Amino acid sequence: MDISTTPTAPPATATGASRTRSRSFPWIVFGLTFGLLLSDYMSRQVLAAVFPMLKSEWGLTDSQLGSLSSVVALMVGLLTFPLSLAADRWGRVRSLLVMATIWSLATLLCALAGSYGQMLGARFLLGVGEAAYGSVGAAVMLAVFAPRLRASLSGAFLAGGSFGSVLGVALGGIIASHIGWRWTFALMAGFGLLLVGAFRILVTESALRTHTVAESAAAESLIVLGEKVRAPLSSLFSSVSLWCAYIGGGLQLFVGAVLMAWLPSFFNRSYGMASDHAGLVASAYVLLIGTGMIGCGILTDRLGRRDPARQWSSALAYCTISLILLTIAFSLGTGPAQLTILALGALTAAGSAGATASMVTSLTHASLRATALATVTLANNIFGLALGPLIVGVLADRYGLAAALRLVPLAYLGAIAALALGRYTYPAGLRRLAEVRLRRSAA
Repeated sequence: MDISTTPTAPPATATGASRTRSRSFPWIVFGLTFGLLLSDYMSRQVLAAVFPMLKSEWGLTDSQLGSLSSVVALMVGLLTFPLSLAADRWGRVRSLLVMATIWSLATLLCALAGSYGQMLGARFLLGVGEAAYGSVGAAVMLAVFAPRLRASLSGAFLAGGSFGSVLGVALGGIIASHIGWRWTFALMAGFGLLLVGAFRILVTESALRTHTVAESAAAESLIVLGEKVRAPLSSLFSSVSLWCAYIGGGLQLFVGAVLMAWLPSFFNRSYGMASDHAGLVASAYVLLIGTGMIGCGILTDRLGRRDPARQWSSALAYCTISLILLTIAFSLGTGPAQLTILALGALTAAGSAGATASMVTSLTHASLRATALATVTLANNIFGLALGPLIVGVLADRYGLAAALRLVPLAYLGAIAALALGRYTYPAGLRRLAEVRLRRSAA
């Protein structure tokens, strides 16, 4: 089977000249965008590793700790759509570099914070910088790879969030225990700025255009000739299946967000682990979440190769499996059985992320790819990443953290309902997209 990421014979331009494409460039783009996503989530999730220290030093409640995590996701949710739309117009590479610079500097401000209010302000700015990176970075990465690899690459790219969380939580706990929690933020900031410099040198807008892989011969000719055929923004919400993908994808990440934010505190309180040990153990579970995203994305691509509707079925399966396993895990008492079942549930906790991104990509016009993925990010943050940690923090203040976590898997019920409806209406969504493409090509 041919697994080349670029066409073997690039089409000719109108003047007869052919575009030169490098086989290594797509993987350079993937490596750098993935690295920046690691930096994104390391800067975001390192906070979870120092929750116990901030709670002790500043006398914070669980609700306040949850707000420090949720404010980032809230800003991502509110700003991802307009900033991604701007990136589609202004230049995705240029926008990406500005975003990464902002979140790296905001992370440095976290290291200098002297109170809850100052930390909240720095985290607010961090959210502004990270707002559109997931969608713009994914659009940049997907543009240089063949469409048949979408779910696998989307799952792998999005798994960078889990791996970044692993590194942030694990390294954050170790660094904070040895040289202080402020250094955790300072070192994360330095890593981000180094990657910004590398991206600026190796990836440009012109190189990205040269290596863009079109989805059809007609689309390829438009890329070659430099024509810009844009679909209306309304097409991002023109079918029931799109709405279902957005909502279902967001709700399935509710649980993943809670696990990444609160597992260090859960192990600290329920198992009596020290902060650095709790961070390391929690990072192993977050690593399982990321590994599951990649594995589930690859499996989704294989299942959907002949019938794309199977992507919806696979997402439904992942949500159902995690619903059952995590409900059992958090209902058990502390001990090996709970830890084992919790690990199994973590593997599929965010398994439908790659499938959701692939579904939305297949249902939207290529000219709005970053904006479409921004809408996915918006839903992920509003329904999942922002709500999850905050709601659990509020519940933990009233009922205790262990009791709050027992309720978390119920979010999968909403995801399952949305994804089931989306699968049923998927053929109609594809017909709607075909109509949009026909109107755009005739315009």
